[in-house]
Amino acid sequence: DPPMEDPTGLHCRLDGASVKTACAASLRRLKTDRIDLYQIHWPDRYVPIFGQTIFHHDNGKIRYIGLSNETPFGVCQWVQACEKLGIGDKLATIQNSYSLLDRRFDGELAEVCDAYNIGLLPWSVLAGGLLSGKYQEGKNPPETSRFVKYPEYMSRWSPVSASAPTLSAVDDYTKIAQDAGMTPSELAIAFIRSRRFVADCGSTIVG
Repeated sequence: DPPMEDPTGLHCRLDGASVKTACAASLRRLKTDRIDLYQIHWPDRYVPIFGQTIFHHDNGKIRYIGLSNETPFGVCQWVQACEKLGIGDKLATIQNSYSLLDRRFDGELAEVCDAYNIGLLPWSVLAGGLLSGKYQEGKNPPETSRFVKYPEYMSRWSPVSASAPTLSAVDDYTKIAQDAGMTPSELAIAFIRSRRFVADCGSTIVG
């Protein structure tokens, strides 16, 4: 479940008042009068109408809406809510994990998002850095590298805890990259950019 409160004691919900407050704060920090894409970071299943009070666009301050870490069910509910409000064309993106090691989006989510022209903004396209090749056997990653500093972070991709099939796949992808004259990172990003649901109406997040 999403966190109900943040460290400041403020409620983290997708009701109208919370979103308007967050939107106003973002506009103030960005020193602008509108947000081109407002990305909802986590589903909030406690809002039965999926946040319909959000999308009056608050006097035009939010141009397009994006989802994150959603399911096919959640996407369909958002589509229905937006269509009911007459803003079906404003639901533009979804930000879910996707990489050579995490292909879950390729199933039902890809079909649903294609049907409604929702582009993917994949996060962790390098699987936390595991697909960069720097953690392979014989390599000496810098002490500032993520999995050196935080070996328990993203345990399914950490080189100290990832499964044998995952590590074997990384070795295979590294060999493919070398044979193609590419770095492992270049191969991983090229794969992401080749997917239609990214190339047509999405983008790649690296960082």
